[in-house]
Amino acid sequence: MDNFHKLIEGFHNFKQTYFLKERQYFESLEKAQNPKTLVVACCDSRVDPAILLHCRPGDLFVIRNVAALVPAVTQASNPCSVMSAIEYGVKHLNVEHIVVMGHSHCGGIHGLMAPETIAGETYIQDWVGIASPALERLQAMTGDEDEKTRSRHCEEGAVLISLDNLLSYPWITERVKNGQLKLHALYYDLSEGNLYRFSPDSEDFELLFHTLENP
Repeated sequence: MDNFHKLIEGFHNFKQTYFLKERQYFESLEKAQNPKTLVVACCDSRVDPAILLHCRPGDLFVIRNVAALVPAVTQASNPCSVMSAIEYGVKHLNVEHIVVMGHSHCGGIHGLMAPETIAGETYIQDWVGIASPALERLQAMTGDEDEKTRSRHCEEGAVLISLDNLLSYPWITERVKNGQLKLHALYYDLSEGNLYRFSPDSEDFELLFHTLENP
């Protein structure tokens, strides 16, 4: 079975396993969507936020792009698919949470750190350049960190830059100040299968749950 036919078979299984068994729930989705959370995630095929966060259709309003980046108000092009989706989620769906979720082994951040790997790829270069302040901070640091640790710092830094960039839009800042909207930074480690959340108190990403294999 080739990959496309595998997808068709997957849809058949979805319809039998979920759609027909939860018909009333899906009928409610037909009328309207009412997600409480907007997620900006990487388009990496290994990091599907709906699966990682164990959500059903209708739970999340998801925006995926290379490295889960959000441009600042001074960087957003016109038109901008990322910001049009965020604007819709905030102004029309009235989401209560925005989550930016980065991850380990991110190809976009690798391209930022090793620009020779994306030489001549204008769209990718321009896009990952949004996270260049994270790389600049990393380069300013001294230490004997290995490449894996440096990559993680840059990946986490890119998430925080996107969070800061969200606050460059007045209609987001206003809702945050009024308590109508909360912003969150998450980081998923592919190797460990662990999820981390940034804590303003510790100014670091903290492990959310311990696995049985990693108590």
